[in-house]
Amino acid sequence: MGFARACSVALVGVEGVVVEVQADLEPGVAAFTLVGLPDKSLIESRDRVRAAVVNSGAEWPQKKLTVGLSPASVPKSGSGFDLAVACAVLGAAERIDPATIADMVMIGELGLDGRVRPVRGVLPAVLAAAEAGYEQVVVPEQTAGEAALVPGVSVLGVRSLRQLIAVLCDEPVPEEPVEGQGRPDAMLAGPMIPGTGLGTGLAPAAGRGDGHRPDLVDVAGQPRPRQALEVAAAGGHHLLFSGPPGAGKTMLAERLSSILPPLTRQESLEVTAVHSVAGILPPGEPLVARAPYCAPHHSATMQSLVGGGNGMPRPGAVSLAHRGVLFLDEAPEFSGKALDALRQPLESGHVVVARAAGVVRLPARFLMVLAANPCPCGRHTLTGAGCECPPSVVRRYQARLSGPLLDRVDLRVEVEPVDRADLLGQGGRGESTAAVAARVREARARAAERLAGTPWTTNSEVPGHELRTRLLVAPGALAAAERDLERGLLTARGLDRVLRVAWTVADLRGADRPDASDVAVALELRTGIQRGVPMGTGQR
Repeated sequence: MGFARACSVALVGVEGVVVEVQADLEPGVAAFTLVGLPDKSLIESRDRVRAAVVNSGAEWPQKKLTVGLSPASVPKSGSGFDLAVACAVLGAAERIDPATIADMVMIGELGLDGRVRPVRGVLPAVLAAAEAGYEQVVVPEQTAGEAALVPGVSVLGVRSLRQLIAVLCDEPVPEEPVEGQGRPDAMLAGPMIPGTGLGTGLAPAAGRGDGHRPDLVDVAGQPRPRQALEVAAAGGHHLLFSGPPGAGKTMLAERLSSILPPLTRQESLEVTAVHSVAGILPPGEPLVARAPYCAPHHSATMQSLVGGGNGMPRPGAVSLAHRGVLFLDEAPEFSGKALDALRQPLESGHVVVARAAGVVRLPARFLMVLAANPCPCGRHTLTGAGCECPPSVVRRYQARLSGPLLDRVDLRVEVEPVDRADLLGQGGRGESTAAVAARVREARARAAERLAGTPWTTNSEVPGHELRTRLLVAPGALAAAERDLERGLLTARGLDRVLRVAWTVADLRGADRPDASDVAVALELRTGIQRGVPMGTGQR
């Protein structure tokens, strides 16, 4: 009787569970049994592994073969177990020394000719292996750079099963041709998820065709929306742009991710893990260093926004926008269920998706930007534009953005139509993305220094009780906000959010703490009621 074991990783959401792949050979009629709660794609690995082993020059054992995946209670899916199954079988057949693969984690799909194909989720899988104490990992050569991001792990990238057998048996390693060089592998293409194509920020900008990156200089006029965009980036505050079509709401939202600071190492690993599971990592860029930008279409379902799918839930748009921007254009056109499903991740920074196959916790700390027209035709706020929408239709349209959702939005800005002077450049060009991004980085650094030693890094994450007890504003600065609270213009959550925005405005102008003018700017940006504050209060 022959027995051998290798290790692989099962992904549950964006977290990995190390799975022991055990192979047992017994005398009897030749058969191949796979046990351990596999799904359809994993059951089919029996035929893939048999053909790959034979075409790699090894002999397939003509005995009763049983392959077990332990722990058996964890659902297992995907083709990433092929490499571990093949090595465990060869170890049981004594083609490979079982001791050399006992503590080795193997991730990869096998082609029928023995090639090792890339799979999704390599980074979270290797992270799980490292946390479990494993030090050697074998992955497809195309994803070796992604696996090497995990410190303390020795990564071996292979092109074929023949190469791996030669390495494990200390034999000369055969040369394998590089196939499809310069083309993305079909296994990493992923499903067509709304908002993850070219132009969303999840793909390299060069893929647009001309390599042009959006710049704030392209936006004509709009001083108040530009200021709100800067405040949102500096403090991580959610933002609502409302106004007629063609005023520049989408242009402003598309430029928000470019003024956000670069991701830290930990944030990059978090974002890369989510994108790896979704299969949308750009070719040749194993580590996502810039804030992602995700813009799903208004026909997106609730499952595509928060996560779901057949079997174990997959990441949705809120997770793909983790540590970046989620832009919902034509927000009132989204279904009410989809919009209300955003309430939990907006508060907690994660989303818990429960399905019959299991419960998955996915990261979802994003900056949300909503864009809305005032009515179905978009001309309700324009003088002499001829809006024919009845008042009841306008009220119904505006009520699609529910009160609880809007209460979680810190900044609500009216985007006015661009006049002729601004459009033709007669009023002067606005600041560039580089200038605004520099101020945002300085404000973020000032907030991080103030919040050192706490679990928070941006003003939008600070709880309300901390703002009211430890981080105090200047004396008398909250007088206007307290009056709005008594009049019912602000809720308790709204007052906390005004305080957070006030701290961000103070950080942008280099103040130690907010004063009455900073609170007035925050109130105006939240309520839309003019407070008589200067336009550039949030800037130097």
